[in-house]
Amino acid sequence: MSTSEAAVFGRAGLIAGMTAMGIVVLVSNIAVNYPINDWLTWGALTYPIAFLVTDLVNRIFGPGPARKVVYAGFALGVALSLWFADQRIALASGTAFLAAQLLDIWVFDKMRRQSWWKAPLVSSLLSSALDTALFFSLAFYATGLPWVTWAIGDYGAKLAMAAVLLVPFRAFIAVLPQRFQRAEPAADAAG
Repeated sequence: MSTSEAAVFGRAGLIAGMTAMGIVVLVSNIAVNYPINDWLTWGALTYPIAFLVTDLVNRIFGPGPARKVVYAGFALGVALSLWFADQRIALASGTAFLAAQLLDIWVFDKMRRQSWWKAPLVSSLLSSALDTALFFSLAFYATGLPWVTWAIGDYGAKLAMAAVLLVPFRAFIAVLPQRFQRAEPAADAAG
């Protein structure tokens, strides 16, 4: 792959990451309004995909481009959510999303040279805890809804999803050209 092909790959990858992030945030902000039971909402099953997107971009392009994807996903997700979802949920989601995703990027980058699964798993577990605490307390405090049990169930689902999403993480990395599979980001691909 030439340098110009890598730059095109980098731009396309970042645009795909930004778009995916915005869609995941929007879908999750709508899905959180639909409880599965007293412990879980549908948003618990969709939102962890945001961590997968962040971790893939971080692995391939590095923390700088991953932050760009998070900022763009944050702006797009909050804008769409303000239009299609409850305002309180949109604002709580944006706050939790930004704090958690930036933590995810930092932890992932610090662990990127360890076994392939440690960085995405540990960064997702830690950032999911922050995201859950911020989101549920900001979105549902004093609403009369069972938000504490939803938060516990949500975090449990995020733990399970973090483990399950290791499979697509590994599969996606495995199909990339060799230069993008290594632990160090391919800086020239980010454009």
